[in-house]
Amino acid sequence: MAKLPATSAKRRKEEAAPKPGPKVGARMAPLIQQAAPLRNRIISALRGAIETGILVPGQRMIEKDLCEQLSVSRTSLREALREIQAEGVLQYNSSRGLSVAEISIDDAQNIYRLRAVLEGLVVEQFIERANDAEIKDLLEEGKRLQGAYRSGVLENILLGKRSFYDRICSGAKNQIAFDMINRLILRTSSLRRRSLVRKERHQQSIKEIQTLMSAISRRDTERARAAAIEHVNNSARSALEGN
Repeated sequence: MAKLPATSAKRRKEEAAPKPGPKVGARMAPLIQQAAPLRNRIISALRGAIETGILVPGQRMIEKDLCEQLSVSRTSLREALREIQAEGVLQYNSSRGLSVAEISIDDAQNIYRLRAVLEGLVVEQFIERANDAEIKDLLEEGKRLQGAYRSGVLENILLGKRSFYDRICSGAKNQIAFDMINRLILRTSSLRRRSLVRKERHQQSIKEIQTLMSAISRRDTERARAAAIEHVNNSARSALEGN
């Protein structure tokens, strides 16, 4: 069999390799002036940093450094930190102060089981309550999510998943479930990233999302609910592999 040209072989090797997450020592970008309340923007920035791995489990939340990175006051930062701490994403230790919460394998397994129930529920509600236009919009969002998986870029995948499930919860008229799902996801961010950078998981997820969208387009409630639960269960197996 003829050998591939060196440049082609190198390109294939690069495409097959998982895309790295944030570099060690990565920093958050300063917040720019926007209409949204500052506290909400700080919370969003901190959640994003935890989700992408800029802030990792066990890392201390040093107010001076965070204020410098985000260009915000300590008063505003502390308000945001209190809210995130109340969600269980941050933990306080008398000797170390506030830090990103670490999660046990038992807690992670419970979180994934809860997510499977919630995501199965909102998919079922979406089919019951969404109109044809909302289904069409979701299918387009699903295609963008599949494209994000193909890109292999963590930030694209995270954004695509958030937008996809935002549309599902919006069509399901269940904002409470959306908030709960996001909080549960944030608690397992470090494990989730481990799964999302795996090339084989990208291909598996693309097929799972296609199965889910196909069932939703037919308004097949039972199959769609099963597909949503299977997607979460496979995500759990990938994230917890080796633990």
